[in-house]
Amino acid sequence: MTGQIIGGARKHSAIDAFAAYYRLKDLQRRCALVWDEVDVLVTPTAGTIYRIAEVEAEPVRLNSNLGYYTNFMNLLDLAAIAVPAGFQRDGLPFGITLVAPAFTDEALCALGDGVQRAAVKTMGATGLPLPKSDGVEIADPNVVKVAVCGAHMSGLPLNHQLTERGARLARKCRTAPDYRLYALTDFAPPRPGMVRAESGSAIEVEVWDVPAPRFGSFVAAIPAPLGIGTVTLDNGEQVKGFLCEARATHGARDITGLGGWRQFIQGGKP
Repeated sequence: MTGQIIGGARKHSAIDAFAAYYRLKDLQRRCALVWDEVDVLVTPTAGTIYRIAEVEAEPVRLNSNLGYYTNFMNLLDLAAIAVPAGFQRDGLPFGITLVAPAFTDEALCALGDGVQRAAVKTMGATGLPLPKSDGVEIADPNVVKVAVCGAHMSGLPLNHQLTERGARLARKCRTAPDYRLYALTDFAPPRPGMVRAESGSAIEVEVWDVPAPRFGSFVAAIPAPLGIGTVTLDNGEQVKGFLCEARATHGARDITGLGGWRQFIQGGKP
């Protein structure tokens, strides 16, 4: 079969090869734009399953069919992982392939592990249980996690500065109990200033995944005395987040007791 495939090149010239190469590069550039809108592409690993005798009778055609959903991945320089996804109604196994840009292998492996564990409980036909997961979360190199505690939160006036950059809300949580929150009402719109303190509290935040190429422009729009530093969350994770210069809190109202900015703008009292 391999010889038959390679032998098919006899009918193509060097000019054909260069034309195909340029065409491929054009397609790579066009497809790369998709990843500005999509995190992961999910396809069947194979559209069907053939018996051995069927493949031996028509190896080229049937193997081409089996690669229908995956042949393009190497050509477009993508990363991918195929994982078991359960069984069809006829009892035959079924799998899916997770696809993302090149060099996202670690993140895909972590995602694939979760997908497999949600779909099946044993290691194939062995009947043996899947080994326990180490629970390690792989950071996505294409995003920067940013904790916001004020006007950038969902539904508030500056949230558009995140969404217009393609940022996505990852989760809502609190900081470690090491911060104090102040109302900086001289700003338009008003916003909070969060400062790390020895006697602090856990502050309500939202963690957003900001596309790495757009993180710089987001930071550049932040006015003094606010800035981006490293914030510790309630689970011990450290992410980038809004912090305030201590000098700006002198004379400002301490709203730490409210637990978050939303409670303050809704009229809460410490």
